[in-house]
Amino acid sequence: MTLIKSISGIRGTIGGVPGEGLSPLDVVKFTAAYCTWAKNNQTGKGKLRIVVGRDARISGKMVDSLVSGTLLGMGADVINIGLATTPTTELAVTAENADGGIILTASHNPKQWNALKLLNNKGEFLDDAAGKTVLSIAEKEDFYFAEVDDLGVETVKDYTKHHVQHVLDLDLVDVEAIRAAKFKVAVDAVNSVGGVAVPAMLKALGVIDVVEINCEPHGHFAHTPEPIPENLQETSAIILEKGVDIGFVVDPDVDRLAIINEDGSMFNEEYTLVAVADYVLSQTPGNTVSNLSSSRALRDITEKHNGKYAPSAVGEVNVTTLMKETGAVIGGEGNGGVIYPASHYGRDALVGIGLFLTHLAKSGKKCSELRAEYPNYFISKNKIELTPDIDVDAVLVAMKEKYQHEQVTDVDGVKIDFADEWVHLRKSNTEPIIRVYSEGKSMEKAEALAEKIMGEIKAIVAN
Repeated sequence: MTLIKSISGIRGTIGGVPGEGLSPLDVVKFTAAYCTWAKNNQTGKGKLRIVVGRDARISGKMVDSLVSGTLLGMGADVINIGLATTPTTELAVTAENADGGIILTASHNPKQWNALKLLNNKGEFLDDAAGKTVLSIAEKEDFYFAEVDDLGVETVKDYTKHHVQHVLDLDLVDVEAIRAAKFKVAVDAVNSVGGVAVPAMLKALGVIDVVEINCEPHGHFAHTPEPIPENLQETSAIILEKGVDIGFVVDPDVDRLAIINEDGSMFNEEYTLVAVADYVLSQTPGNTVSNLSSSRALRDITEKHNGKYAPSAVGEVNVTTLMKETGAVIGGEGNGGVIYPASHYGRDALVGIGLFLTHLAKSGKKCSELRAEYPNYFISKNKIELTPDIDVDAVLVAMKEKYQHEQVTDVDGVKIDFADEWVHLRKSNTEPIIRVYSEGKSMEKAEALAEKIMGEIKAIVAN
């Protein structure tokens, strides 16, 4: 059993002993702590109003009952939007003028996992200070439940149509261009809520021929749910067999978007953001942001459009914070997470699909041809396991000093930028591990750089 508490929420495997797995007691305690924080930060008057949405995983209904019941017991009114993507829940918070929201999803984790992701009144993830406050309240069990006359009231709504219409209304989503292209589109929703939302949006965009793969939202994931190449071989084969123009793959809560070309090859999830940014920047010039572990290709595309690129620390809230500071018109994460401020400050696969299909339609190219236009980079992801007695921070400082003559960024670990490649070193918050991400013009070069850096780290540790 596993239970992980962080500033962004609580996640773990269902069941087990309280405090060791995501048990009902842990769900209630953490929900009550979040509700207490929300009450203390309420901007309006009257009863607290919290939106609750969930993905389709097996434990969803059970966790939903616990969360909604606890919020009602704390005296908060609940707007329960049922099966809903993460970005749908984020949009619902602002549409309802609510005081916050809780998303019940473990994102790309397997079916035995679930989580509570916490939103503020802007429909955005809690910042570091707020997250730590919630953790502190939970630890102290410093909450007070409402008396019978002050219990909350639950309202049930469906926000999928609202989200779909929201995407259609974006200025840079051209429904007529998409309809005229007569695309045949496949979608793999890994048996979660994307199976409801994505086909509905594709049809609203004028895509008549939609091939649905794993779209029954029953929570028994047909494959490992993270949308990365090794998990999508069967999906790729289906796309090639069915003769579709493009395939979209989403994770269980639909904030990550992977694309498969018409020939069954991977567009590469790092390039979802790159392609969308290329289109957005061609229409609305400006700046971009992605995290330090994302591909350099976004920087290249941004500079092509005479904009400025800025890297943030890893974590969606860090990306959105820097996007606001730099006035970025598009940003996100290399895991297929597109953040488009004209919509909202959250990763949104539906927005990504609308913008990408418009880009593809206007280009007049095949999906693989569009991918070929972008600079090729390859990322290698590795880690070094160290003994608990080793001072990981000291190791990172030593690496920073060793490469001080290069371009070094230390807002989140140590990233060293070379002329044609980079390496990013980050320590784990929970175990003595240094994550080593490297990127080069070929996988061989990326892996060679990683091996070189890991060798130097091991030498530092040995001395």
